[in-house]
Amino acid sequence: MPEHQMNTKMIVDIQKNFSHINQNLKLTSNQLSNIQHNSWPVTTFELAKANEVIPDIQNVVATVNLGIQLDLKRIAIKARNAEFNPRRFAAVIMRIREPKTTALIFSSGKIVVTGAKSEDTSRIACKKYTRIIQRLGYGHAKFLNFRIQNIVASCDVRFPIRLESLAHAHNQFCSYEPELFPGLIYRMINPKVVLLIFVSGKLVLTGAKQRKDIYQAFSNIYAVLCLFRKI
Repeated sequence: MPEHQMNTKMIVDIQKNFSHINQNLKLTSNQLSNIQHNSWPVTTFELAKANEVIPDIQNVVATVNLGIQLDLKRIAIKARNAEFNPRRFAAVIMRIREPKTTALIFSSGKIVVTGAKSEDTSRIACKKYTRIIQRLGYGHAKFLNFRIQNIVASCDVRFPIRLESLAHAHNQFCSYEPELFPGLIYRMINPKVVLLIFVSGKLVLTGAKQRKDIYQAFSNIYAVLCLFRKI
């Protein structure tokens, strides 16, 4: 089916189900009037915002390169907030309290930092780990190639979802095996984000490298979920 026909069909389906959706959306009278007259002035993300449903960033994973080789045993001995067990994992695990994050430090000089709640705090954490390594005798360590590798967010749309129907209608994007895992796995192509969707209405969004991709993915899926709301 051509894309414009699919979009038209989705709008028609949403309009048919609008009386049900309206029960769970706190919209202004002007917004309701505009949607019902098919002028569609607000995005689905704005509809979600009207219902106070916005994805909350839970974890930002970032990487940075120090540009030098590291002696992990030396780092583990000198640093108080570090642990190293080469039989279990080939990296030093280091933690700091502010911002509360965990770093995996590899002998190649690469660091993976996880646990930050935003892109800015992730960068701050990476710089702090770099300074810690510099103070441990690696004064030539540099802050190179900082990159956000993954952003994880979660939210609750506040209505139950018919996962089996969703999986059937969107089978090219979905994987749903309730015997193995209670959530539906939805692999969105644009933006490239993976969503875990639970029957309760709770969502987990992962795989994004930019915050805007999280919001765009949620905007895309919110309109779909409204169509598969349990009545």
